[in-house]
Amino acid sequence: MKIVLPFNRVNRVNRANRAATGALVAWLALWHCGPALPQAGFPSKPITLSVGFAPGGGTDITARILARKLAEQLGQPVNVDNKPGAGGNLAAELAARGATDGHFIHLSAIGPLSVAPHLSKKLGFDPRRDFAPLSMAVAFPNVLVVSAAQPFRTLDDYVKFSRSKPGAMAYGTSGIGSTGHLSGALFESVAKVDLTHVPYKGGGPAMSDLLGNQVPSVFASAPSAVQQIKAGKIRALAITGVRRSEMLPEVPTIGETFAGYDVANWYAFVAPQKMPRELVERWNREIVRALGDPQVREQIREHGMDAIPSTPRELAEKIEREYALWERVVRQAGITAD
Repeated sequence: MKIVLPFNRVNRVNRANRAATGALVAWLALWHCGPALPQAGFPSKPITLSVGFAPGGGTDITARILARKLAEQLGQPVNVDNKPGAGGNLAAELAARGATDGHFIHLSAIGPLSVAPHLSKKLGFDPRRDFAPLSMAVAFPNVLVVSAAQPFRTLDDYVKFSRSKPGAMAYGTSGIGSTGHLSGALFESVAKVDLTHVPYKGGGPAMSDLLGNQVPSVFASAPSAVQQIKAGKIRALAITGVRRSEMLPEVPTIGETFAGYDVANWYAFVAPQKMPRELVERWNREIVRALGDPQVREQIREHGMDAIPSTPRELAEKIEREYALWERVVRQAGITAD
């Protein structure tokens, strides 16, 4: 996840990255040196694709698009298993203990993979120790949206109201420590407003309450919001990324009003750490192939995302960079899940 904060971060981030190098080498050794066992006949039964959020959110949408293509490639059903809770951490904890025969993989997000360890001392998994990285999946911005019933037409309207009534404006997210939560926390800092965070068990439930005017605003993932925005059911005020979205070109970025604000989101595929190296490599090939399919890429794009396949090592390196960066951000913002 990329974030640019309103202060000089370069030297501190570089030091954090250097400190993380040793951990990265050790982590890569854990899975890369695993057994390369013969896997004749794989896959031999249906595959479970675990997702840590409720149906209707960005992770779920991404999983279902790719599950169809992976099933076609592998000749076995790929069943999406939604296990919402704790900002994706519940499913991640279960995934860390999942089957290692290749018939179980997990689509995770920036929160469980790089942010959660800094939010709670009670986390039941270590993302750098307990997972074998398979491939990056997609990247996209979040978007600040409001119910169509709300009077706010611009980000300036939203900010003026929030400043006039501290704490009165609530924003929903897919959970504590999610990128929506962190987007909101950073927005409070740069816009000098006091908002009330309302965490849900995924982007789908947050969007449902927004549509029902149960919560006035949401820092939503682009996948969970784009179709509702286009249908006129909700109103987009601003994009959290550094540049405007191709799917929503008329929506300004928060950075256009508050210089230096930039938050982007991503999802990635991982497996239990003890999955044999040969299966890690097989899954990487299948995922990269699926993400390279023109029809899949277009479906992903229609939901405001970009397909970004990677090697396992590239994913491991990204998780490490983000892990070090978010450790400082969470500490500065004083966010905790305990």
